[in-house]
Amino acid sequence: MSFIGHISKAAGLFSVVPLVPMNSDPSLITTLIKRWRPETSTFHIPFGEITIRLEDVVTLSGLAIDGDAVVVDIPDEEWSAICLRLLGRVPADLSGGVGVIRTVWLRDKFSHLPGNASPEVIEQFARAYALSLMGGVLFPDRSGATVHLQYLLLIEDWQRARRFSWGAAVLSYLYRDMGRWALHITHSDTSLGDDLGGWVALLQLWAWERFPHLAPRHSETRAQISEDASPRGLRWLPANTRQYGDQVFQYKLWFDAMDIVVWQPYVERALHLRGSVIQSETFRAVVPLICFHR
Repeated sequence: MSFIGHISKAAGLFSVVPLVPMNSDPSLITTLIKRWRPETSTFHIPFGEITIRLEDVVTLSGLAIDGDAVVVDIPDEEWSAICLRLLGRVPADLSGGVGVIRTVWLRDKFSHLPGNASPEVIEQFARAYALSLMGGVLFPDRSGATVHLQYLLLIEDWQRARRFSWGAAVLSYLYRDMGRWALHITHSDTSLGDDLGGWVALLQLWAWERFPHLAPRHSETRAQISEDASPRGLRWLPANTRQYGDQVFQYKLWFDAMDIVVWQPYVERALHLRGSVIQSETFRAVVPLICFHR
């Protein structure tokens, strides 16, 4: 089994891997953030409020929304010792008290799994890939160039990792960054570019599902995946995103004139997760969204 396949089976993160190549539209993301209200965690549109929910996360990404909260205990070990124990090596520029490593180091050191790799080395490569996925896609900082080793502790035990509610953690992390940036760009006409942390592609997929007049054309063949257990977001993967450049003002005009919103885009889809049907009660549950941040 490849180390990516190992993650698929053990950690519950593999469903997002095919979505990683998604291109982002900074102007669309910026326009949405300008309408985000942290006090209600909703977007204000001309005729109501709407938000990205756990239902959107599990449907679009396949990440689990039922399970244990994604939290870690403060370790007694030095970060260098944790890195050596779980990855088998330590970057030369790792600062002992900070615990931050560069994602480019992960790509350089763990890009090719040796053909005669031992089970221990396979585990190390699997953790490195998962860590890169968390730091570069699911829980990125604004640069996307570094990741904290606190995330490595989440995948120390694969059996524990598969019980985490990764979808809820991703959503709460995105909420946090949207709230932070909404306070800064409300009166600006510039786009965020790559400055927004969190999984921006998830927000973009959500917008395309809810506001079809803003969405590019998706693959007609991939549209059929709504009938199976694949992440619905895959149907947008080959879509040609619009190339408007910095067109925040144009998107603002479209939102101001908006008259179509798809409030229930997944009604016809039979959702399957972990081999069982997800009931609508799961989406209506009142639960805390936890986002730990160093």
